[in-house]
Order: sequence, then structure tokens, then C-alpha cells
Amino acid sequence: MPKDPKKKSKRKIKWKNIFLLLVVFVGLFFIIKFFQKGNLFDFGMDKGYIAGTTVTVEIYDIEGKEVERLSRGKEVKYSLKDVIKTDDGKSLYKIAYGSKVGYVDKASLTKDYNKVVKETDVYVRTPQNLYSAPDDGTLLGLVRKGELLEVLGFDMLNEDGTVNMYKVKSKEEEGYIYSKYVVLDEASSLANYEPEKYYDVHAARGDNYGGGSGGSLDYYPVEKPIFENNPMPKEVYALYLNCSPKVINSVDDYIAFAKETKINSFVVDIKDNETSAYPAEAMKKYSMTNYEKAFNTKEAYQQAIKKIKDAGFYVIGRITVFKDKYYAMDHQEHSLMDSKTGDLFLHYNTYWPSPYQRTVWQFNVELAKESVKEMGFQEIQFDYVRFPDRTKSLETAGAIDFRNVYQEEKAQAIQRFLQYATDELHKLGVYVSADVFGESAHSYVTAYGQYFPAISNVVDVISAMPYPDHFSKYEYGFKQPVWTVPYEILNYWGENYVQKRQSEIPTPAIVRTWVQTYDTIHEPYVTYGSKEVEAQIQGLYDAGLNGGYMTWNSGSNLEKYRSQANAYKKEY
Repeated sequence: MPKDPKKKSKRKIKWKNIFLLLVVFVGLFFIIKFFQKGNLFDFGMDKGYIAGTTVTVEIYDIEGKEVERLSRGKEVKYSLKDVIKTDDGKSLYKIAYGSKVGYVDKASLTKDYNKVVKETDVYVRTPQNLYSAPDDGTLLGLVRKGELLEVLGFDMLNEDGTVNMYKVKSKEEEGYIYSKYVVLDEASSLANYEPEKYYDVHAARGDNYGGGSGGSLDYYPVEKPIFENNPMPKEVYALYLNCSPKVINSVDDYIAFAKETKINSFVVDIKDNETSAYPAEAMKKYSMTNYEKAFNTKEAYQQAIKKIKDAGFYVIGRITVFKDKYYAMDHQEHSLMDSKTGDLFLHYNTYWPSPYQRTVWQFNVELAKESVKEMGFQEIQFDYVRFPDRTKSLETAGAIDFRNVYQEEKAQAIQRFLQYATDELHKLGVYVSADVFGESAHSYVTAYGQYFPAISNVVDVISAMPYPDHFSKYEYGFKQPVWTVPYEILNYWGENYVQKRQSEIPTPAIVRTWVQTYDTIHEPYVTYGSKEVEAQIQGLYDAGLNGGYMTWNSGSNLEKYRSQANAYKKEY
């Protein structure tokens, strides 16, 4: 029987429709791949990641020539079936990334993202305490220069393939360490940074006064960040405010005065010795006495800081670290002790937590981080980052137990605390400054552990306290009491000491100096008004120290500030 022509026509139409649908499907596939920036020819390829012992890995073309490098951790598609051989016999496997195709060594591929970092060991270049976890400021044991650490993992990779923190094992202890403090070989870990230019000059300065030797400290370059969401004024002109209720409740008056001048910033106490600004949770956790004796409610203090910021001022929170009577009373086990009596060591009517004790570090840094989050501080300034001064005879006699767990030199403990504090606070996008004695700029390590170059190389801002009446009466060979010539003494100090110390390190901090705004405490007595304050600032600027100034008057006396107004109205 002849076939029905209508049925044949229907069959042809059906196959045509199927063909058209197939064309549409393929077209859609290619369009999707285009917008996804996927490779058009990665059919049947597996998902994986670039892996390596270095931060980038070589990528080759089909002829086996290197064409670029990819950061480890980058996601790719790969095929172990599509292989090319190089002239030296190496097998390279096809990968697709973005819209590109390349070839890579099989050892540089992994399906497991946790295995993209392939180094098994690292060596300590800069001594550090291990962290218990990447997002926790709790510290474990100290690892020392040249020490071998077994790599167990990492917390995260940066876009360039560098590790943020390695998870490591030191002896029987596991913890985390920032990758910037370790290297891949022992020789590099034991080396010092550009010794002829930087390290050797410090190494020549031995331990002459009991504070440590210059050669025991770290002088590797440190990144000094600029936080886009937290701009620091190029020159900070700051009034100091203590945290007494009288001052905090009168903050409007200080703001009104500052607006009549060039003042653009305020330094406000968070914690001073026997002075807590507000009942912080960190105090509740670490030092209940500080918590209970807080001067202001959290709300009152928070409102004062908000008013300062809302008025357009840069705000710096000041924390006295290792002079803290209340913490020492709460934790004698972390504090300096009288070796003979077993009691807390009393130094000029107060007690000192030990700068060697890591729990003391954690308390002050947690307080700083909390104050940044709760109050909005843009910079944290650490004061009393030192050991007590004028104790050499007692130390020689063995009268003080410093709780020196790791047998460190004083200057090592101070620098390492500031490295830890800076690492922790930079995570929050805020700057770190440190107060130091003017003497620390001399060419030796001070007895109390401050050494200007070692501190300046680490922090963002270094703030010395070269108050004219704190120098010896005829310091540097001056013929008259130095506090009677404030311009000359600060200019000489800045030019001959600070500038030299700054030139001895690769990454010096901004120098922003405290100036004396109180009347002198030694004969011949001098009233410090606008003329004397202006002379100090001009002396610093003429010495090239143009990072700004801060006014030291412990009582934050507004009438005294007003009497010096002309000094604060001037551009330097």
C-alpha cells in the first residue's frame, strides 16, 4: 500500500523542530559560558585549584613555554587526559581559567582547597607568640628566631597567593603565626635585614643599662597602612583630655575652643593608672577593680566621644599599659613582685603589671579593640609601654621578680607587645601610636626597655615626651636651664637625636610629639603660655619633625589651654 504523503510531511517537520531546538540549546550554552567568562572548551573538565610552595605558579602554552603565573588558590578547570610533553620530559596538563587555556604541572593542581599551600615547614624570622586561633587575640608560647615550624594548614589566602596565617606546630604546641614573620629556609630566618645599612648600627649598641641590646631587636620593614575609611590628618594638632567626669561632661566647651584654633584632633584617656574611663567588658573580664572604679557610665563616655567625632575632629584613645595599679592588685601573678617579701613591688606609690606577661598584653589590646568598636576611636595610643625606671640598683640586688617567663630582654618584650598590638588593631582599620620618653631617642637602649628605632619601625606613630623641664638642667651642654629656652632644647633634641634614629630604620613611624603645656616644676620656675608652647612646636618643626603635636596638661585645664590659644592658631 502506498505511504500517506501527509504522514511523511509530519515526520520531516518533527525532525526539523528537533534540529532547531538543538541549535538553540547549543547557542544558549555558548552565550551562558560567555557571560560567565568560562572557557568554551572545558567540557568534561574537573574543578580544582592552583597549588604550590610559592605564591604564584607557572602557566605554559601548548608549546611548553611559560606565558604567565597564577596565584595559588585560584579556581580552574583541568583535564588529566589532555597532556603535552615539554622538551625536558615534563608532563603538563590542560587547564581552563576565565576565557583562557593553559597547561600546568600536575603537582600544581589539587581538588582540595585546603591543600593549595604545599610548604610543609617554615622558619621563624621574627620571634612571635603563637595565636590560639586566627580570629582570637589569645597568645600561646613564644617561637624564636631560626626555629623550625611544621605547617599544618592556613587560615586564608590573600588575592596574590600569600598566606595570612599559617597553622603550625612548635614542639608539642599547635597555633597560628602570621606569614610575614616566617620564611621558607633556615638561612633567611637567621639573617638580619640589610645589616650594613640598618642592623649593624644597632648591633653595635650593647646592653649598657640593663634594658637590652640593640642587636637583639627586629628591624625588618613593616607595612604602614593608610586606611581609606579612616583618614589620618597629615598633621595632627591635638588637645589632651583626661577622662574625669568634670572633663567628659564639659566636652562641648573643649570642642568650642578647639574650633577657634587649628586644633583638629583630641587625645582622650581610656585607661590611666587608677583611672578608668568607662566600665569596659575587657575590664570586667581581666580586671574587676578597673571595672568597678570606672569614672563615667559607658553611655556618658560614648556620647562625649561621639560629640568630638560629629564635630569633625580626629579622635585618639590613650591607654596606659604597664603602669596599672588596679590590674596588679587583681593579678599579682602577672605583676612585678618584691623578691624579699613576696608582696607586690611598690614603685613610686603604685604597682606595675609585668611587660613580660602575655595576659597583660591581651587585656590592654582587648580593651583597645573594644573601645574602637564601641566608642569609634580612630587611633589607639599606648602610653607607659615600658618597665619602671630608676630600678637598676634593686635589679642588681635581685630585689625584683619581673615574671620573665621567656627570659627576654626588656626591649624585646616592649617591641613584641607593640608588634602584637599593631597586628590586632590594624584588623579594625585603626592606627597605633606609642608614647616614649625623650631619652629613648639617644643612641642606646634605655634601662626601662624603650629604644626609639625599634619602636618607630613597628608602630604607625611615635610620640616622644621631651618636656623641657624633664631634661637635666644643663642637658647637652646648654649654659642655661633648658626649660627657659624651649625652642632651642626641642630643636636640638629633634635634629641631633630623633632624625638620626629615624634614619637608622627602613620604615620609620610618623613623629608626632607631646609638648609641655603646664608650668615648669623646677627652679627657675617658668609660666608656660602661648610664647613657650609656640617655641616648642616651632623648634620641632624646624628640626623636620612635622607630624604634629599634642598638648600635655594632666589636668586638661581649659583655662590654661585658652591662655595659650595663639600657639594653637598658628600654622607651623
